[in-house]
Amino acid sequence: MKFFFPDSQDLIDPSFDFERERRSTTRKRQRDDLYAHEVFSSTPFDGFLVSKGIVDGYGALGSRYTLAQRHRLLRLGAPEFFRIDQAPKKLSIMGDCGAFTYVKEEVPPYSVEEVLEFYGNCQFDYGVSLDHIILLFKPEADAPGALRDLVSEELRERRELTLRLAKEFLQKHKAGGYSFEPVGVAQGWSPLSYADSVRALQKMGYRSIALGGMVPLKTNEIIACLEAIHEIRKPGVQFHLLGISRPEHLKTFARLGITSFDSTSPLRQAFKDGKDNYYTPGASYTAIRIPQVEGNPLLQRKVSSGAVSQDVARKLEKACLEVMKLFDEGRRTVEQALAVLMEYERFYDPDSKKGHEAAYRQTLTDAPWRKCPCEVCHELRHHVIIFRGAERNRRRGFHNVWNFYQQLEKKLGFGQGSAA
Repeated sequence: MKFFFPDSQDLIDPSFDFERERRSTTRKRQRDDLYAHEVFSSTPFDGFLVSKGIVDGYGALGSRYTLAQRHRLLRLGAPEFFRIDQAPKKLSIMGDCGAFTYVKEEVPPYSVEEVLEFYGNCQFDYGVSLDHIILLFKPEADAPGALRDLVSEELRERRELTLRLAKEFLQKHKAGGYSFEPVGVAQGWSPLSYADSVRALQKMGYRSIALGGMVPLKTNEIIACLEAIHEIRKPGVQFHLLGISRPEHLKTFARLGITSFDSTSPLRQAFKDGKDNYYTPGASYTAIRIPQVEGNPLLQRKVSSGAVSQDVARKLEKACLEVMKLFDEGRRTVEQALAVLMEYERFYDPDSKKGHEAAYRQTLTDAPWRKCPCEVCHELRHHVIIFRGAERNRRRGFHNVWNFYQQLEKKLGFGQGSAA
């Protein structure tokens, strides 16, 4: 089984000075900033997943790429753009359309030809067929005699459209002589509808199939779909789970034919989750929030309105940064550090009914960054546990990805199978 890391242009600036919170004046993002595979001595994934919707941007979701970056990706190809020759092991690159970016449209905004050209120009190893996501799960629709109107005609047409596009994708892939491996997408709203989509894709000739639209599903619902698919799976056909990890269930997924998956959860939880921000093999910890006075919208509004003093805010902010440094050096106790941190939290968020005192006490007591052998924690020390700004938060996300992959390797022997 293989883990593909979805690209969202998440890089870190190696010149960033965490004590002064300044960057090098000569820093150039594309040239100097580092991808996760350039940070660690052991790469914490088996490949990238690059979405056309992320590269181009669509609708309200703007591109994560500048115009210059998009041109560079298409001109150089993904292997050179991502500098995968710098990785300690060979990485594969998979392309998809990013169906979530145009989910509200009646039809996908791209043509099959445009998608094939994008994958070909980017020099991907795998290319996922153009699809239209279905965000509905109605297992009762599988019951004998179930009413057809349990699933709208619009969603039924989405599934049929996805299959028609997959057929066209495979035909034009062959006619165009593209070198990447085609991956057909199965969409559905129930175990049997997913299985029917897979059956159709196998009949077309697909040997690699991606299962889409399952992100909102509960684990037992995903397993029910995989069991139905497993019943009709042809020997040698490989399956990729789009956007799903569920590490505690991956052995079950593998038993049911899943050979690869992708997920941004380890990275995003570092700065999106309310409590599980820092991964360890045995537990997750809450990162310690020390918001920047100038960078916190709520605090800035209070300062602007005169409700709080900017000078006091800056003093408390500085005190928190200092006490974390002293704590990591062994010159402050857990309770001494906690007192300073909570004074600032009560200042910038006095109305919160859920303070972080208990969670921070656990984080400080265990100080998990001191035990972690990854390069990020070794270099950053206590800065990795501070929730503050993109450079700290993204590095903590990289640590999570590294830790996530380490656990997967232990459970499943990652890096040993073939990709979808």
